[in-house]
Amino acid sequence: MNDALTKEFTDQAIRRINQNTEKISACLPKLEEKDVWRSPNQNLNSVGNLILHLCGNVRQHIISALGGVKDIRTRNLEFSTKGGLTKEELLSKLQQTIQEATAVIAKMKIEDLLKKRIAQGILHSGVDSILHVTEHYSYHTGQIILLTKLFKNVDMEFYAGIDLNKHNA
Repeated sequence: MNDALTKEFTDQAIRRINQNTEKISACLPKLEEKDVWRSPNQNLNSVGNLILHLCGNVRQHIISALGGVKDIRTRNLEFSTKGGLTKEELLSKLQQTIQEATAVIAKMKIEDLLKKRIAQGILHSGVDSILHVTEHYSYHTGQIILLTKLFKNVDMEFYAGIDLNKHNA
């Protein structure tokens, strides 16, 4: 039973993370290079900063804490960087990070999910780290979608062809 539950949990986390990566991947071609590092005001991050931040967070919590790779994150740079990477380079960096992270998640066993580790100075179980990353990734994906809609006045059509008003059976 624990094996089936572990697999269902890790598979669903990977599915959600990959869905959000696809949404970010759909946003970037709609943006011009100048839009990627543009922020509507001083209290909002640019799409570029959000992608760097997602890469840092995923790497620290999953690849490092769960995967055992050295933590090399420099969080302040995720927000202070104001350019230097194209949208293709940002997407490649994000996709590589997600590929590494989902490989770590896919290998998790029940004991790995229950084991406590330190990430960002806080003690987390493997379950907590995966839930944190999945939720955090989704939150910032929404911000990237919002910025894309704001800058380009487009409907992203993520649910085109699906009747979201259909009642549960």
